[in-house]
Order: sequence, then C-alpha cells, then structure tokens
Amino acid sequence: MERHILVVFPHPDDESFGVSGTLAMYAKKGTPITYACLTLGEMGRNMGTPPFANRETLPLIRKKELEDACKVIGIKDLRLLGFRDKTIEFEDEELLVDRISAIITETNPSLIITFYPGYSVHPDHDACGAAVIRAVERLPKEKRPTVHCVAFSKNCEQEIGNPDVIRDVSDVIDKKIAAIKAHRSQTEGLMKAASKRGGDALAWLKTERFWTYKWKKVL
Repeated sequence: MERHILVVFPHPDDESFGVSGTLAMYAKKGTPITYACLTLGEMGRNMGTPPFANRETLPLIRKKELEDACKVIGIKDLRLLGFRDKTIEFEDEELLVDRISAIITETNPSLIITFYPGYSVHPDHDACGAAVIRAVERLPKEKRPTVHCVAFSKNCEQEIGNPDVIRDVSDVIDKKIAAIKAHRSQTEGLMKAASKRGGDALAWLKTERFWTYKWKKVL
C-alpha cells in the first residue's frame, strides 16, 4: 500500500493510456490519488471521429472527458493547473516547479508518477517530468518519495536500462479501456480501428512499465 500517490502529466489522456491500470488497482485498494494535469490539451489535433469539436470548444470538451476518465479510474482529487498546451517547455521553470512543489508538500505522497525527462517523445512530456524531478530534488534525500517514470522513446531501454516495474493490469483492463474511451475526442478513431482489427489489437494495454528515477543531473 502507498500512503498517497501523486500523478503529474501535462495532458488529458496521458493518465489513461499510460498508467490508468496501475491507478485503478491502487484506487481499488483505497489508496488516495491526486492527479495534477498541467493543461487541457487545447492544442490537440483530434476533434473527434467524425469531428464534433472545434478549436474554441475543445478545451471544455477535454476537461469534461478528463473528469469522466478520473471517475472511471477512481481518482477523486483532480488538479487543473491551467498551463497552456504545447508550451510547457517555454514556461517559467521556477513557477512550474513551485506549483508542483506546493502540491507535493500538501499531499505528502509516497509515490509520484510522471514522465521520464528526455525519454518521453513530446516536449511537454519531457518538460513536465523535468519539473517534477526538480521539485522532488528540493526535498532532503531521506524525505523524497519514490518517483516512477513513464518512458517510451525508441532509445529509452538502451540508455536507462530495463523498466524497474512491469505490471500486468489485465484484472482492471475494462476500467483502462473505459478511461481511454472517456477521452472520446482523442481516442474514438483509434478504438474504432482497433475494434475492426479484432483479436488482441489492444493487448499492449494490459502491461504498464515504469522506471524508478535515478537521481542524477536532470536532462
């Protein structure tokens, strides 16, 4: 059992694709989870399949989708930090780290989940992960929570080694798929295509991988 889990990702749906199985398993056990989502994904290219959103309505739609996904997963504490999508790497770094530090101080998590800086493909992902690491580094070493990072760049295993945690989330795959489907504007086309392929087209969702952050210079 973890005392409290803090998840910090930049976009709605980051939590559903990458870690919703793990979070659903913890939520089922009664572990409190706080999710700090930096943006509303308002610059996302997908507008639904067929389109039902536009650039003006997308932020509100994605906010509602995120709230619905959190309910499915069992996340009761959702924090929307109000940063702008696709600009995290350009934000005032101290401001971003301060915001995250304040949430860490308030929630006192035993486990933090974020992206592995430098190994998460999207600039927002990497900047988010780097800010979380900086916030944790402010704490005395003996008081730092464990940090589990999501990584999926092509070179991640060659450079940071094999994942430290490989979790089978088959027991809660229904919740994971429901959470992904909750982000309808972004995932409806993907889920329809997977359904047409049939078989085990979504088998990859049953496994979640994490790297425990090795304390060193942030990339």
